[in-house]
Amino acid sequence: MADAPTTQPVYQTDALIAEDIDSYLETHQHKTMLRFITCGSVDDGKSTLIGRLLYDSKMIFEDQLDALASDSKKVGTQGQEIDFALLVDGLAAEREQGITIDVAYRFFNTEKRKFIVADCPGHEQYTRNMVTGASTADLAVILVDARKGVLVQTRRHSYLCHLIGIKNIVLAVNKMDLVDYDQATFDSIVADYTAFAEEIGIESFTALPISGFKGDNITAAPSENTPWYDGPSLVEHLESVEVLSDIAADKPFRMPVQWVNRPNLDFRGFSGLIATGSVKPGDAVRVLPSGKTSTVKSIVTFDGDLDEAVAGQSVTITLEDEIDCSRGDVLCVADTPPETADQFEATIVWLNDEDLHVGRGYWLKLGTQTVSATVQQPKHRVDVNTMDELAAKTLSLNDIGVAEVYADKPLVFESYAQNRTLGGFILVDKITNATVAAGMLNFSLRRSQNVHWQATDITREHHADMKNQTPRVLWFTGLSGSGKSTIANEVEKKLALMNRHTFLLDGDNVRHGLNKDLGFTEADRIENIRRIGEVARLMTDAGLIVLTAFISPFRAERRMVREMLKDHEFVEIFVDTPLEVAEERDVKGLYKKARAGNLKNFTGIDSPYEAPEAPEITVNTVEMSPEEAANYIIDQILPLK
Repeated sequence: MADAPTTQPVYQTDALIAEDIDSYLETHQHKTMLRFITCGSVDDGKSTLIGRLLYDSKMIFEDQLDALASDSKKVGTQGQEIDFALLVDGLAAEREQGITIDVAYRFFNTEKRKFIVADCPGHEQYTRNMVTGASTADLAVILVDARKGVLVQTRRHSYLCHLIGIKNIVLAVNKMDLVDYDQATFDSIVADYTAFAEEIGIESFTALPISGFKGDNITAAPSENTPWYDGPSLVEHLESVEVLSDIAADKPFRMPVQWVNRPNLDFRGFSGLIATGSVKPGDAVRVLPSGKTSTVKSIVTFDGDLDEAVAGQSVTITLEDEIDCSRGDVLCVADTPPETADQFEATIVWLNDEDLHVGRGYWLKLGTQTVSATVQQPKHRVDVNTMDELAAKTLSLNDIGVAEVYADKPLVFESYAQNRTLGGFILVDKITNATVAAGMLNFSLRRSQNVHWQATDITREHHADMKNQTPRVLWFTGLSGSGKSTIANEVEKKLALMNRHTFLLDGDNVRHGLNKDLGFTEADRIENIRRIGEVARLMTDAGLIVLTAFISPFRAERRMVREMLKDHEFVEIFVDTPLEVAEERDVKGLYKKARAGNLKNFTGIDSPYEAPEAPEITVNTVEMSPEEAANYIIDQILPLK
């Protein structure tokens, strides 16, 4: 087996395991946990450093060490010596290319503390993976190759760590053995990084000269090769730094409610993970967003009731009063509650291959809260290489930008700088359920605090009763030339003969006024449908039966309108016409223009149409005349009251 580098580990936990296993487990249970990441540019030695930490902390079994020695000979990059990077780079593609692709999590511990380390990829194309690893970290170890100095990806990762709120930064100048442990090289890199850190707002960092491969200044410092260094070793620093939960415990009490615990008729508690602060029986608390107040009766856990619970603990809290509280609400200290708002400015990191669709509805998940939200056109995106703020119409993969976010109902929140739990969110695509972005709330928009719903005495139910009908939106969707407007007009005439109160919103007519400022790009199409949805909702509030005839090519936007309305009020009518038939009709000559290249973003030609998957009504205009289709639709929607 190949010999490992000679620097000796300093850990002695094995002795306690052999002498008194119960004492070891008791000690281990009460150790604090530090989560940290390693990041930096490609080939800066991140995986090797973590492998060294695992080796020195004796977290490698003998069979793993044997396998490591064998793999080092086959695919290692250190000649006949052990390649510690192989302990972390487990994917075949990672070993073949000698790079990190996915985030790899590893656990190890010392006598003083437990650790979870995330090895983040250095390539720019995997920036989203790095953001995932950094989202729960207390500390970031940013590695710099002593031969190369501060690189573009070093700057990118440093900016992301600062953006995500990691306060503890370690600048680990690695591979010092390859520059003969030269102090001048180390000092020059630290000076370069200091200047950059000041530009982006990093207030302080700890710089260490290390060799992940040889083990210098990893477990003990100074090593014999760096007598000029008088700081701590990497492990000593990791053992002493303050963890996020310690800081969170000093803040006001906040607990997002995950679950209402109701095992029987005599018990009702609210379960969740305490995000910040502490709570005791007798404390006055407030439930948001309702604002109702009560007093803590007890703090229940599996091991018995507690006299006090602090940040980082999962508990069930019972209250003295029977007040409404459910998943998504937030329990907080009564006298200093967080804010509630539905419009925000946020910094967004885009994680999806498909670009941001401005105005499209996404699920926004913040803590235990889930709402529908739309992102407006970005104010700017950040070039993380130069820190310049650039104009942007959308966000692409790995872009970082600032934009306004509008939610469909108020969120309980604090700025991300104050509270990661109540300030950090993700955006989820409603169709694919893919996580498309991570975001940090900066502040609420003033208009969201100043604009309130005005209560009125005449309700939507009263409007409907006066018209003796149930409000509905009959949403006709299909290709241009399918016959939507013609059929919708026939349906409205038949409803008028039945003395029904209706209004027809036609796609072309609306673009003469309400939507005359919109074009036919994907973003404009989304905004077109959003506006129509809002108008249709107001008309249903007035008790009307609304007919809309729009191509509305995207499922997500049709779903957005459905979610604006009450249950069963949205009736999707798919006017099913094959493209070749619609193109033959071409009453307006639009297909001809599109085929000639004179009409861009035309649905069916160079812009997609997403057919409904489960429409309430489908009419086939190849087999049915407009009159027959209208009669069929009337039969399907009856009775109207």
